[in-house]
Amino acid sequence: MRIAVGADHAGFQLKQEIAAYLPELGHEVIDLGTTSTEPVDYPDFAEAVAKAVIENRAERGVMICGSGVGASVSVNKLPGARGAVCHDTYSAHQGVEHDDMNVLVLGARIIGGELARELVRTFLAAKFTHEERHVRRLGKIEALEKRYGRST
Repeated sequence: MRIAVGADHAGFQLKQEIAAYLPELGHEVIDLGTTSTEPVDYPDFAEAVAKAVIENRAERGVMICGSGVGASVSVNKLPGARGAVCHDTYSAHQGVEHDDMNVLVLGARIIGGELARELVRTFLAAKFTHEERHVRRLGKIEALEKRYGRST
């Protein structure tokens, strides 16, 4: 699977760890920056990750900032991107299974490398269930995007 990864300066070190870990799991990495701990703005990198996913250049994305909150808000501004901050394994797999989440957002100042690797592994192993109730709810999310001028 091709995975787009991105981070701001606060998430740079953890992004480097995740980008090195993904090939061990058999995945291809598309590293969208940042390239150092010099201060940058997380929305720029969240947009790059989400755009790579919605344009099908990557099957999934991982975005990392300090808390994960700002990056999560930013990712979800792009129609078709469905990202969430997940700092527990249940949310990391359930978000994909029930909500077709395609971007995992992590807070580098909240979790450590070992938990981050476990979350990434869990997120990438999960599959959308296609159960009727989940498809119906996803349709309602897409309708919200259209209703408020953000259609895919």
